[in-house]
Amino acid sequence: MVDDFRTLITPEGLARFQQELRQLQEERRQVCAIVSWAAGNGDRSENGDYIYNKQRLRQIDRRCDWLARRLENATVVRPEHQTAQGRVRFGSTVTYIDEDDRSHRIRIVGYDEADMQRGEISIGSPVARALMGKTAGAGVEVETPQGVKSLDIEEVS
Repeated sequence: MVDDFRTLITPEGLARFQQELRQLQEERRQVCAIVSWAAGNGDRSENGDYIYNKQRLRQIDRRCDWLARRLENATVVRPEHQTAQGRVRFGSTVTYIDEDDRSHRIRIVGYDEADMQRGEISIGSPVARALMGKTAGAGVEVETPQGVKSLDIEEVS
């Protein structure tokens, strides 16, 4: 079941990936110019500009390839178009209280766009799986490496 969610992405995640790809493509043009210039400066084996920028070019190419594959296979899911209004679903923002009475606000997103610093968790994470389909006021139990944790859902949007 989890594999069904591998290509899901929010509209915001899609926009971030597209923007990153554009920025990397621009940076690639600049790095190529530096590599070309550095290649003309003699022995490449001891040319720091050449060596560093060739490495950077490989990094850029790998990331661009990864982003292009993700964008090609992405299925954009607009949370507002889903029928489960009021229930936790892909793209939902959920506020819940944990066992220590701490409030957490998270958003459920695709695997590739999860970012804990922004409060975005993967749809395949234990917390997201436990919350899916539930409504505000519901309690859920989440199995974690530290044991089972209880969460109380305060708000779903």
